[in-house]
Amino acid sequence: MKNNFFNLPLENINSKPSNNSEVLSQILYGEKFRILKKKGNWIKIKTNFDNYIGYIKNKKFIRSFKPKLKIFKSKSKIFVKKKNKFLPTKKYLYFATGIPILKKNKAYIEFEKNKWLKKSDTKKIDHIERNYTKIIKLFLNSKYLWGGKTADGIDCSALIQIYFYYNRIFFPRDSIDQKKFCRGKRHKKLKKGDIIFWKGHVGLCIDTKKFIHAYGPRKKVLIMPINFTINQILKTANLKIKKVSNIINY
Repeated sequence: MKNNFFNLPLENINSKPSNNSEVLSQILYGEKFRILKKKGNWIKIKTNFDNYIGYIKNKKFIRSFKPKLKIFKSKSKIFVKKKNKFLPTKKYLYFATGIPILKKNKAYIEFEKNKWLKKSDTKKIDHIERNYTKIIKLFLNSKYLWGGKTADGIDCSALIQIYFYYNRIFFPRDSIDQKKFCRGKRHKKLKKGDIIFWKGHVGLCIDTKKFIHAYGPRKKVLIMPINFTINQILKTANLKIKKVSNIINY
């Protein structure tokens, strides 16, 4: 079926056409997807960026979308304009989300009719950020959420993928697929940028001593000593390292 673009800030992608089914991932505003089939009030989709397949609720989606900017903040509050004043709502757009420009002034950008964001929260759509630690550290202390990929909740594999999504570089969504996709290191000594894979878990070395990951047992994104992390995962989950790669290779 034809390409569509998602037009809400965020929605879960479920494993089955039911709210009670497992949340596999999430889809962000402006993400391109194809509809594979319809089932009642649900549709089975395949995302364009990472070929992820799952179910979302069927709604009226956008057929044309030309983003000019993208969010460079963990989340950006949406404002409405009333009597020449910008009033905050309770809604946000999330990091790496692409947006079009309808209107702009010195401080705000209108991306939909009377929906505005602070200009300072954005970068040009073709902006490339090579500082991967700068991006990943934006999510420090975000809660751990299986299937999540925003500052409101994120899992371990999304924390790695979000760097690539911001730069619009393909990288798989799930840790099992990331491990298959990544090339293993020959040298065993860990260094900055190394991605460490366990069965069902992944994280990043931000230097030779510190490691950042969305860690389920601690229920948030945090920085831990590398050796302590390796020993802790072995001790509590009986898991050994399966592969080490480096983020700059992709």
